[in-house]
Amino acid sequence: MSDFTKKAIKTTFLSLLEQKPLNQITVKMIVEECGINRNSFYYHFQDLPTLIEEIYQEQADAIIESHPTIESIEDALKTAVDFASRQRRAILHVYNSVNRDIFEKYLWRVCDHVVTKYGETIADGKNVSAEDRELIGRFYKCECFGMITLWLNESMNRDVEKDIARFCQLHHGMVEEMFRRSAGQ
Repeated sequence: MSDFTKKAIKTTFLSLLEQKPLNQITVKMIVEECGINRNSFYYHFQDLPTLIEEIYQEQADAIIESHPTIESIEDALKTAVDFASRQRRAILHVYNSVNRDIFEKYLWRVCDHVVTKYGETIADGKNVSAEDRELIGRFYKCECFGMITLWLNESMNRDVEKDIARFCQLHHGMVEEMFRRSAGQ
């Protein structure tokens, strides 16, 4: 029953978040919608930010688990966009709230994963120093995170998939060239 209640709280919260900004959602609204008492909410979650954090933790874990490898920078960026697009209104409501840092923490984690996996694919069999792998990885994590947060700052109104496709056309071969230069080839 405990898992059922916890899942109901999360589902109800996400449903409310699709309808209204975070600052208009209260624990009272969630428990009334779920048909549970406040103590049940507080048994599972300390407060709304704790609830948000657990939801994003689970979503980030699911994305990471479902993408054990990344074959291109375009796949990496699209994976991060998919993370943000699934619940567009809910994401924007959290992103545009005082709890933006919670979302950014998990977006960074997804960007870190996809860029690291892509870097492993590209670097496989190449003599690239650990320092260069780290530096190149940090650059592309920032690139990925920056493109997604810029898109979020624009209320997700741009065709980010089109931008990603064009960016990747312009960018083609650059990561490989960086790794080649690092290996001294």
